[in-house]
Amino acid sequence: MRPDAPTRGSLGTPDAHARATLGKAADENFPVAPFFVPRAWREGLMAVYGYARLVDDIGDGDLAPGGRDAAFLGVAPERADDRLALLDAFEADLRRVFDGTPRHPLLRDLQPVVDRHRLTPEPFLGLIEANRQDQTKSRYATYEELLAYCELSANPVGRLVLSLTGTSTPERVRRSDDICTALQIVEHLQDVAEDLGRDRIYLPAEDMERFRVSESDLAAPRAGASVRSLVAFEAERARDLLNEGTPLVGSVRGRLRLLLAGFVGGGRAALGAVAAAGFDVLSSPPKAAKPRLLREVGAVLRTAPREG
Repeated sequence: MRPDAPTRGSLGTPDAHARATLGKAADENFPVAPFFVPRAWREGLMAVYGYARLVDDIGDGDLAPGGRDAAFLGVAPERADDRLALLDAFEADLRRVFDGTPRHPLLRDLQPVVDRHRLTPEPFLGLIEANRQDQTKSRYATYEELLAYCELSANPVGRLVLSLTGTSTPERVRRSDDICTALQIVEHLQDVAEDLGRDRIYLPAEDMERFRVSESDLAAPRAGASVRSLVAFEAERARDLLNEGTPLVGSVRGRLRLLLAGFVGGGRAALGAVAAAGFDVLSSPPKAAKPRLLREVGAVLRTAPREG
């Protein structure tokens, strides 16, 4: 065993460095890999989450201090803060998942999942490309541009969930894309202030102009009326997408139905928290409490149209 390999026998006992990344799952709007799903699914979901979380941390500059991730990826210490260099090295390590032995512990965790479920590189590469785009593009002129970004940054995750559970069909992928895009938009709404601190704005410029919102308005400690109106408008778009995707829940059975209801319910609960804050997302990121999440999941299970 390499000296830097995680001391683990399965994904259930990763090393401390990997655990720090996987532990961020508790902060998501929806349950990532709940206890009720089969163990093989849970391990697969956590492996995919670890991958997605790590690539986002690279793109956001949120890696743990000390440069250990850069060392795992073979990036020289003097380039440990070069996000594009790290993303290039991460892509090279991802390709080793499919034709060799990856270096990073989280990618080693991913390899047996890829093999077991015959996953392809494309969705994983999409997440890397989204983070590359974040290094070069910080504003979106139109809603259509934002949707194209979500196609890379969010939709691959839902497609991977369907592949992991053996339930992928063209119609389910379409519904899943709607849900994942909605969840990404909701996250953008919650994180307007944080994103601005990174010099990124995911609110379409055409909508900001329509509601007479300037970038300086987004830097205020509290949202004014125009910002609240803009956020309410984008939240309604996200809700419409969630509603379009909800039939996905009714198209499956058993524990997968409950898992997917958790994703949709999590998005609806987050939107409820944004509305409860009066659409003021600048004072602090609105987050849904667990009781609201559980209520929304129950509502999805009761009302999701059944298909097939």
